[in-house]
Amino acid sequence: MIWQRWIAACFGLGWLPVAPGTWGSLPPAIAFGILMYAGVPDAVTVVVMAVMVVLGSVACVCCAPAAVAAVGKNDPGEVVMDELAGQGLTFLVLPLLLPRPLSGGECFLFALLGFLLFRAFDIVKPGPIRKLEQLPGGWGILMDDLAAGVVSAIVLYIAVFLLVRA
Repeated sequence: MIWQRWIAACFGLGWLPVAPGTWGSLPPAIAFGILMYAGVPDAVTVVVMAVMVVLGSVACVCCAPAAVAAVGKNDPGEVVMDELAGQGLTFLVLPLLLPRPLSGGECFLFALLGFLLFRAFDIVKPGPIRKLEQLPGGWGILMDDLAAGVVSAIVLYIAVFLLVRA
Protein backbone atom coordinates (compact mmCIF):
# COMPACT_ATOMS: atom_id res chain seq x y z
CA MET A 1 0.00 0.00 0.00
CA ILE A 2 1.22 3.46 -0.83
CA TRP A 3 0.74 4.85 2.68
CA GLN A 4 2.98 2.10 4.09
CA ARG A 5 5.67 2.95 1.55
CA TRP A 6 5.31 6.65 2.42
CA ILE A 7 5.84 5.89 6.12
CA ALA A 8 8.77 3.53 5.38
CA ALA A 9 10.24 6.35 3.27
CA CYS A 10 10.13 8.61 6.36
CA PHE A 11 7.24 10.63 5.00
CA GLY A 12 8.84 10.98 1.59
CA LEU A 13 12.51 11.59 2.47
CA GLY A 14 13.39 8.20 0.99
CA TRP A 15 11.96 9.29 -2.35
CA LEU A 16 14.39 12.18 -2.75
CA PRO A 17 16.51 11.48 -5.84
CA VAL A 18 20.03 11.44 -4.38
CA ALA A 19 21.30 9.61 -1.27
CA PRO A 20 17.96 8.74 0.38
CA GLY A 21 19.67 7.15 3.40
CA THR A 22 21.44 10.42 4.09
CA TRP A 23 18.13 12.31 4.02
CA GLY A 24 16.58 9.77 6.38
CA SER A 25 19.48 10.20 8.80
CA LEU A 26 19.19 13.98 9.00
CA PRO A 27 16.16 14.46 11.31
CA PRO A 28 17.77 12.93 14.43
CA ALA A 29 21.09 14.71 13.82
CA ILE A 30 19.39 18.06 13.33
CA ALA A 31 17.12 17.53 16.34
CA PHE A 32 20.10 16.52 18.51
CA GLY A 33 22.12 19.59 17.52
CA ILE A 34 19.22 21.99 18.04
CA LEU A 35 18.09 20.48 21.35
CA MET A 36 21.61 20.47 22.76
CA TYR A 37 22.24 24.02 21.50
CA ALA A 38 18.96 25.24 23.00
CA GLY A 39 20.01 23.82 26.38
CA VAL A 40 16.89 21.73 26.88
CA PRO A 41 17.21 19.24 29.74
CA ASP A 42 19.23 16.17 28.80
CA ALA A 43 16.28 13.93 29.63
CA VAL A 44 14.18 15.69 26.97
CA THR A 45 16.86 15.10 24.32
CA VAL A 46 17.08 11.44 25.36
CA VAL A 47 13.29 11.06 25.13
CA VAL A 48 13.20 12.68 21.67
CA MET A 49 15.94 10.35 20.44
CA ALA A 50 14.21 7.33 22.03
CA VAL A 51 10.94 8.25 20.30
CA MET A 52 12.77 8.41 16.96
CA VAL A 53 14.39 5.02 17.60
CA VAL A 54 11.11 3.36 18.59
CA LEU A 55 8.93 4.96 15.90
CA GLY A 56 11.55 4.39 13.21
CA SER A 57 11.96 0.76 14.25
CA VAL A 58 8.24 -0.01 14.40
CA ALA A 59 7.60 1.80 11.12
CA CYS A 60 10.44 -0.07 9.42
CA VAL A 61 9.37 -3.52 10.58
CA CYS A 62 5.68 -2.89 9.85
CA CYS A 63 5.85 -0.82 6.66
CA ALA A 64 9.08 -1.81 4.85
CA PRO A 65 7.60 -5.10 3.54
CA ALA A 66 5.21 -3.05 1.37
CA ALA A 67 8.18 -1.30 -0.24
CA VAL A 68 10.02 -4.60 -0.66
CA ALA A 69 6.99 -6.07 -2.43
CA ALA A 70 6.52 -3.01 -4.66
CA VAL A 71 10.16 -2.56 -5.64
CA GLY A 72 11.29 -6.18 -5.61
CA LYS A 73 14.48 -5.57 -3.60
CA ASN A 74 15.25 -6.88 -0.12
CA ASP A 75 16.40 -3.45 1.12
CA PRO A 76 14.97 -0.78 -1.17
CA GLY A 77 16.68 2.59 -1.03
CA GLU A 78 13.37 4.33 -0.42
CA VAL A 79 13.07 2.70 3.03
CA VAL A 80 14.82 5.14 5.36
CA MET A 81 12.95 4.71 8.64
CA ASP A 82 15.79 2.35 9.53
CA GLU A 83 18.21 5.27 9.16
CA LEU A 84 16.00 7.42 11.37
CA ALA A 85 16.10 4.72 14.07
CA GLY A 86 19.84 4.01 13.75
CA GLN A 87 20.82 7.68 13.72
CA GLY A 88 18.62 8.32 16.75
CA LEU A 89 20.37 5.47 18.53
CA THR A 90 23.72 7.14 17.83
CA PHE A 91 22.69 10.11 19.99
CA LEU A 92 20.42 8.34 22.47
CA VAL A 93 22.54 8.27 25.64
CA LEU A 94 25.23 10.82 24.80
CA PRO A 95 23.55 13.70 26.69
CA LEU A 96 23.65 11.60 29.88
CA LEU A 97 27.38 10.86 29.50
CA LEU A 98 28.69 14.36 28.90
CA PRO A 99 31.21 15.61 31.47
CA ARG A 100 29.84 19.17 31.08
CA PRO A 101 27.31 21.07 28.97
CA LEU A 102 28.45 21.53 25.38
CA SER A 103 29.15 24.95 23.92
CA GLY A 104 27.10 26.05 20.92
CA GLY A 105 29.80 25.05 18.48
CA GLU A 106 30.36 21.72 20.19
CA CYS A 107 26.64 20.88 19.93
CA PHE A 108 26.73 21.15 16.17
CA LEU A 109 30.21 19.64 15.85
CA PHE A 110 29.14 16.47 17.68
CA ALA A 111 25.83 16.36 15.80
CA LEU A 112 27.81 16.47 12.55
CA LEU A 113 30.36 13.93 13.79
CA GLY A 114 27.63 11.52 14.93
CA PHE A 115 25.87 11.96 11.59
CA LEU A 116 29.05 11.23 9.62
CA LEU A 117 29.97 8.26 11.80
CA PHE A 118 26.55 6.71 11.41
CA ARG A 119 26.50 7.22 7.65
CA ALA A 120 29.99 5.67 7.36
CA PHE A 121 29.10 2.60 9.43
CA ASP A 122 25.73 2.27 7.69
CA ILE A 123 27.31 2.38 4.22
CA VAL A 124 30.40 0.25 4.92
CA LYS A 125 28.64 -2.23 7.26
CA PRO A 126 31.80 -3.73 8.77
CA GLY A 127 31.97 -7.26 10.18
CA PRO A 128 28.80 -8.69 11.66
CA ILE A 129 26.72 -5.60 10.83
CA ARG A 130 26.35 -6.78 7.22
CA LYS A 131 25.18 -10.23 8.36
CA LEU A 132 22.20 -8.67 10.12
CA GLU A 133 20.75 -7.78 6.71
CA GLN A 134 19.97 -11.47 6.28
CA LEU A 135 17.22 -11.38 8.90
CA PRO A 136 13.75 -11.74 7.38
CA GLY A 137 11.46 -8.90 6.33
CA GLY A 138 11.76 -5.48 7.87
CA TRP A 139 14.01 -6.89 10.60
CA GLY A 140 16.93 -7.31 8.19
CA ILE A 141 16.44 -3.78 6.91
CA LEU A 142 16.36 -2.42 10.46
CA MET A 143 18.91 -4.38 12.47
CA ASP A 144 22.01 -3.45 10.47
CA ASP A 145 21.15 0.22 11.02
CA LEU A 146 20.62 -0.27 14.74
CA ALA A 147 23.99 -2.03 14.93
CA ALA A 148 25.59 0.83 12.98
CA GLY A 149 23.94 3.20 15.46
CA VAL A 150 25.42 1.37 18.44
CA VAL A 151 28.93 1.35 16.94
CA SER A 152 28.58 5.02 15.98
CA ALA A 153 27.44 5.87 19.51
CA ILE A 154 30.50 4.17 21.00
CA VAL A 155 32.93 5.94 18.65
CA LEU A 156 31.14 9.26 19.19
CA TYR A 157 31.35 8.88 22.95
CA ILE A 158 35.09 8.15 22.71
CA ALA A 159 35.53 11.30 20.60
CA VAL A 160 33.55 13.37 23.09
CA PHE A 161 35.53 11.90 25.99
CA LEU A 162 38.81 12.80 24.28
CA LEU A 163 37.74 16.28 23.16
CA VAL A 164 35.52 17.56 25.98
CA ARG A 165 37.11 18.13 29.33
CA ALA A 166 35.11 18.78 32.49
